[in-house]
Amino acid sequence: MSTANGSSDAELDKSAGKVRESAKAGLPPGTMLHIGKQRQAPARLMLMEYDAQQFTEEELSSPEACLPFLDAPTVTWLNIAGLNDLDAIAVIGQHLNLHPLLLEDLVDTSQRPKIEDYGTYFFIILKMLDYTVPAEEVEVEQVSLILGKDYVVSFQEDDDDVFDGVRDRIRSGKGRIRTMGADYLAYALIDAVVDNYFHVLERIGEDTEGIEDVLLEESAREVLHVLSHLKREMIAVRRAVWPLRDVLSAILREESPLIQPETRIYLRDVHDHTVQMIDVIESEREGLSSMLDVYLTSVSNRTNEIVKVLTIFSAIFIPLTFLAGVYGMNFQYFPEITWRWGYPLFWALAGVITGLLLIYLRRQRWL
Repeated sequence: MSTANGSSDAELDKSAGKVRESAKAGLPPGTMLHIGKQRQAPARLMLMEYDAQQFTEEELSSPEACLPFLDAPTVTWLNIAGLNDLDAIAVIGQHLNLHPLLLEDLVDTSQRPKIEDYGTYFFIILKMLDYTVPAEEVEVEQVSLILGKDYVVSFQEDDDDVFDGVRDRIRSGKGRIRTMGADYLAYALIDAVVDNYFHVLERIGEDTEGIEDVLLEESAREVLHVLSHLKREMIAVRRAVWPLRDVLSAILREESPLIQPETRIYLRDVHDHTVQMIDVIESEREGLSSMLDVYLTSVSNRTNEIVKVLTIFSAIFIPLTFLAGVYGMNFQYFPEITWRWGYPLFWALAGVITGLLLIYLRRQRWL
């Protein structure tokens, strides 16, 4: 098997089902190579076309069927699920005259969130997050948006997304989305992605609740693995959210006719949500680091307690061992050996030494 550009399947990471980034080495700029999780099914094309009076929704069988809708005067939202279908993406890209470097980044899911202004359209990359309950892991999916004058084309890796609320508002005509342009639709999609970040952080926060109570227990050895896992998941969330602040700032700075003044107000609101999200992420990361410090401190304290007990036993038995060693020597002449009260005197001396040591340790508050 070979990829669309002739790369061999030796470049495929079979354990993860992904094409590695190194497969692009040596290829000319603009070469389309899907980097990411492989999907066997062809791309799914979902179309929504609407204005204030009418609404159309359908699933299209081929990318060629999408082209007339992209030229319509109404607002068109084309959602393409499946980045591995390079032929379908190439057809859409050729019709919209998308830059080859844009198409290269679009199918490469290792991209960081960013925005690029190509004059007649914007190219936006976001990271959509989902928290799986059984595995307690954060799944990251790349979502790309092409914002034109009267259309938005969204590209995602799989069928599952967080845009159901946007679709329901378009179908029902609730809110102002049907009366606004394509820029407001792009805002609504970005807002849905950002709002879902809060749900992911809430799920991570639920997992971290109660960990501090377990840290000081004897059965808390597995907590270290839980804390390390949560820190890795929080790093994944941070990588998705932090660049988004710059993306939204760049959109607000752009003086483009594609972004209407009334839409900028809503984009500023999403920017505020993103900044708030970053504050929450940093607080969670600091909390996890603090809990890790508490765990390591508790482990160190338990170790110190064990060492202290062993030290006390050693302090008590060292003089007794010395006495036993002295009287265990095989010299012929020991005055105490022939003495009748030598044996009781030995135990009496051992008891006095032990008692004095216990009194001393008690006064030093080591016991």
